[in-house]
Amino acid sequence: MKSVKILNLLLVIVLLMAGCMLSKKNVIETKPQTICPVMGGKINKAVYADYEGKRAYFCCGGCVNKFQKDPARYVKKLEDKGVTLEEASKAVHKDGSSQGTEKGSGKHRATGGCGGCGG
Repeated sequence: MKSVKILNLLLVIVLLMAGCMLSKKNVIETKPQTICPVMGGKINKAVYADYEGKRAYFCCGGCVNKFQKDPARYVKKLEDKGVTLEEASKAVHKDGSSQGTEKGSGKHRATGGCGGCGG
């Protein structure tokens, strides 16, 4: 009888632990990029830079230039906010085309400046 109680107690403990591990609190929610990592403005998907296989979007070309000076810093800034950057090789442009790039290539398309970043 005593062993049945111990087994039941162990079963309850295991089920509680499993429930805690599956709870929503432990799930890291990710979200797509909507703000420029440099200036914090709304992104323009025509203005981007690829870094280590990830594509970051910006509000303007001047922000791309700042990003290129320390890309790891800006990627970390976005990821710390729960943003998941697109894979550069899978990114699709407004015209429906996609462009693959090499890891760390830093390829980018930059146009104009926003005024706030000096671009």
